[in-house]
Amino acid sequence: MLLVLGSGCINPFAPGRDDSPAVATCNPTTIDGIFQCFQSAYTFRDTVLYGTLIDPKFVFVYRNYDLGIDVSWGRDDEMRTTFGLFANAQKLDLIWNNITTFVSESTHVNVVRGFNLTIVFNPSNIERIDGYANFIFERTRANDPWHIVRWRDESNF
Repeated sequence: MLLVLGSGCINPFAPGRDDSPAVATCNPTTIDGIFQCFQSAYTFRDTVLYGTLIDPKFVFVYRNYDLGIDVSWGRDDEMRTTFGLFANAQKLDLIWNNITTFVSESTHVNVVRGFNLTIVFNPSNIERIDGYANFIFERTRANDPWHIVRWRDESNF
């Protein structure tokens, strides 16, 4: 009898597992909001959220210092690369820092902002990237969500 009654008790020291997906609340209709969405996408490793931020004509640019050239790719390569990062990292911690440049029009904004990104692949493989992200955001109408059209990575990586 005790076994039957005991099986219905809830153990407060072993709560049930929460398998519901983490939900990011962010508003990409503001510049602060799109940065929050970007941070949430990285924190939750959410490629669906990340994909909503990336414009179809997106271009990513970074400097290959070994070759002395700029390397760029489009949206498809960005999504593939980000999916690989999200799948292989155990944890991503993105911190947005100061904004050094902010040039704004109603449907076009250029923001250069500092960041710190910590990527934990496993406890013995942790990468830290610091630098600046130079973004161009666009939207069709003044109340539409912003999309990232161009991202130039100005980091130390």
